[in-house]
Amino acid sequence: MSVVVHEPTIDGSTIECEVTPPKQLRRFFTGDPFRVEYDVDMTSLSPEIAVIPALAHVCPVAWANGIDVRVPTIDATFLDALEDVRGVLRRMYPTFIEGGEIRASEVVDTRADRSPAEFDDSGLLFSGGIDSVASYVRHRDEEPTLISVQGWVVGVEQDDRWDGARRHIDEFAADRGLDVQNIRSNMKSCLDMPMLQAHYKRYVDGAWYSSVGHGLGLVALCAPLSDALGLDTIHIASSHTAEFDQPWGSHPDIDDKVRWAYTEGNHDGYELSRQEKIDLIADYVRSESQPFPIRTCVHDERGGNCNECEKCYRTMCGMVLAGLDPNRFGYEMDERTFVRVRESLEQQAFVMDDHTVFHWRDIQNHTGRNRDVPVDGATEFFEWLATVDIDEITESASEPAHLKLVRAGARIVPYPVYKSLYPVYGMLKNGALLKR
Repeated sequence: MSVVVHEPTIDGSTIECEVTPPKQLRRFFTGDPFRVEYDVDMTSLSPEIAVIPALAHVCPVAWANGIDVRVPTIDATFLDALEDVRGVLRRMYPTFIEGGEIRASEVVDTRADRSPAEFDDSGLLFSGGIDSVASYVRHRDEEPTLISVQGWVVGVEQDDRWDGARRHIDEFAADRGLDVQNIRSNMKSCLDMPMLQAHYKRYVDGAWYSSVGHGLGLVALCAPLSDALGLDTIHIASSHTAEFDQPWGSHPDIDDKVRWAYTEGNHDGYELSRQEKIDLIADYVRSESQPFPIRTCVHDERGGNCNECEKCYRTMCGMVLAGLDPNRFGYEMDERTFVRVRESLEQQAFVMDDHTVFHWRDIQNHTGRNRDVPVDGATEFFEWLATVDIDEITESASEPAHLKLVRAGARIVPYPVYKSLYPVYGMLKNGALLKR
């Protein structure tokens, strides 16, 4: 019994793989083939490399159910990487990652036909947010290729929003003489993310992709690109430091093990907290750069910051604490913003997971610094934040009981029934969030 990832087909810059799950796993797949598009022609790409992005997204779902994955051919180095990552995820999530074998008809050492000298550049997964900008600052001497991914935070169907997000990335790259490569993939719509969330939310701190799949998945999306451009390293910015003790889908133990041919992943910046990354960016701006837009979220229809979500508030506060004026970096902030942030925290208006609380605690730990703040109201806000019980004010709000009931039902009802229920769950969830 296996999930079958069929041999990839390549049409110019597009790679497509059919995926056939066994009956008990069909609810986790939408039936669409896995598809990924690049900016460069992939016609000459070997199937062993072309299949890597699909395998990286299918395997964690199979492992969560103890199911094998079958594939016609696979790169030998990536096969070893998958076995390593499977072991890491089993240690992270022993309650539901059961394992499963990768069964390939042919295992190919793709290094035999290439020279390591052909791979002497690097790539950086780049969203324009704090983490990836900090990684650019750390590796700017490499002049890395910036790699943006549509289908991760911005969906493949949200082209208008993506055009706005891409514009920020393109301008950042152009000002620094960097190449930008865009990847467009249905990796989160080929998998049935709502069903995965319904089944595994009880085990993970965030969503399925962020908690389990995104380190392996995003780095592996770059495999065909690395082959075409000669990239020996794919940097992926860290989300946390070693002080964050919860499992997460992007971690040095995962990302640093993802490899194929002569390319390997690099989990970057793990020694820096988010506030320390903002400080690094502040030093870079003061010494080498004019201010530039930083993209925290893409809720704005133009692909910019909404200025009112938890992540925007958190980032603006961190920037002010570092002595930066968020208004010069693509945000809209004034004295009233601090009032809204405080009220939102005191009223527990945000549904926060451990990941989010970790970052607010990081800001609180840096409030004692002596630095001029460039926005009115900041001093009073940070004086308040320094004295509060961060765990109390950021205590995660419980999911309403009726939503838990619908989600729990998804784990036991037949798939066709759940497909009819999920739109109701979505409407209920949106309504609950609007009331907060």
